[in-house]
Amino acid sequence: MKIEEEIGWLLRNKKLTLSVAESCTGGLISNLITNVAGSSDYFERGYVVYSNKSKIELLDIPEEIIKSYGAVSSHSAIAMAEGVKRKSGTDIGLSITGIAGPTGGTIEKPVGLVYIAVAGNKKSECKEYRFKGERLKIKSESANAALKDLRDYLLNV
Repeated sequence: MKIEEEIGWLLRNKKLTLSVAESCTGGLISNLITNVAGSSDYFERGYVVYSNKSKIELLDIPEEIIKSYGAVSSHSAIAMAEGVKRKSGTDIGLSITGIAGPTGGTIEKPVGLVYIAVAGNKKSECKEYRFKGERLKIKSESANAALKDLRDYLLNV
C-alpha cells in the first residue's frame, strides 16, 4: 500500500479531515493525497502559499512571525499548519516550508532546509530536515517526508 493510501485509510477510519499549506513543494503533497480515489472523503483543501504575502493573507500568519523568524522556520511552519487547520475547519493541518534551491540559501538557512508541521486538536509538531540534491529531488523528498510525518502523527492520535 502506498503511503498516501495508508494516510487515506487512517483519516477515513479515524473520521478525520485534512487540509494542507504548501510553500516549497508547490502543491505536490496535495497532488499525492488526491491521487487516491475517494480522497474527497477526508481532504478538504490545499493552499499553495509561496509568497510571504500569501501566507499572511490566506492563513492569517502573523507578519511578526515571518519578520522575526523568517518564512523558513519552525515558527512559520507551525503557524501555517495551525492557520490552514483553522481557516479550513479541518481536524488536521499539514504544512511545509523550505528552500528547494538552487538559489535562496544562506549559511544559516542552506538550500535543502525544510520544516514540516502537523497541527491537530491537541497539539502541533514540527520537524526540521536538510535534504541534498537538485531542486526537484528536494521537492520530492520533502513531500515524501511530509507524508511520513503525517502518517506517524495519525498513528498516534
